[in-house]
Amino acid sequence: MDVTIKVPPPLKAKVMLWTDASFQDMEEIDSTQSVPDLERVVGSVFGVDLAEPKRAVMLELYVQTVIFCRKFIFNKEQTSALLSIIKSIHEANIETPHNNMEQCFDYCKELLLCHSVRRPPFSINLFSPKEADFILNYIYNSYMKHFKLYKYIFTRQIKLDLSMTYADIPDVDSSAGGHTSDLKANVETEVRDQMLLVSGQLDQRMNELADQNKTLDSSQPNHKAKK
Repeated sequence: MDVTIKVPPPLKAKVMLWTDASFQDMEEIDSTQSVPDLERVVGSVFGVDLAEPKRAVMLELYVQTVIFCRKFIFNKEQTSALLSIIKSIHEANIETPHNNMEQCFDYCKELLLCHSVRRPPFSINLFSPKEADFILNYIYNSYMKHFKLYKYIFTRQIKLDLSMTYADIPDVDSSAGGHTSDLKANVETEVRDQMLLVSGQLDQRMNELADQNKTLDSSQPNHKAKK
């Protein structure tokens, strides 16, 4: 089995108006009020055909985005684009099991820029600067803060299977049992030392990830969204 982990290509932002939800789709979404009905409609529009709990997580992500758009009275074009932006960020996250949170957050900002500045055909001014700021805070609080959880749920996990083969070791009879025991003890000690080393490296990596989260958190403006 091929266990090679491919590095995903660089993320390139683009305009996402009507990419996933058409005008007709948005008319149906706008006319739907209850959460269960919204889950049914967005699940159909975005083709959410996943086993639980993945299905429930994706539907919750899309429905909460629709509710956010209604809170700020976004029109059909804005809601359609934001739903596609959320979908694209999520797909970028789960494309690799490696930590790419910083790249995805930069991608998020580039996507918002594509929809906030008029520069055809590369970008459109679908959102005002104030709306883009509200959206950035929403994506950060609703998705980026839970980035690793989404990756854990949707990304295929990597497991390292270590096995050792002893070559060029001659057979020994029962009279050499003491030497065999010494060899086994030495190997076990070496393996234990290596496991401690790897464990320490993993702990260091987790601390680095925690520091990245703190950096992202402190870099965002803390203000209440008002419309």
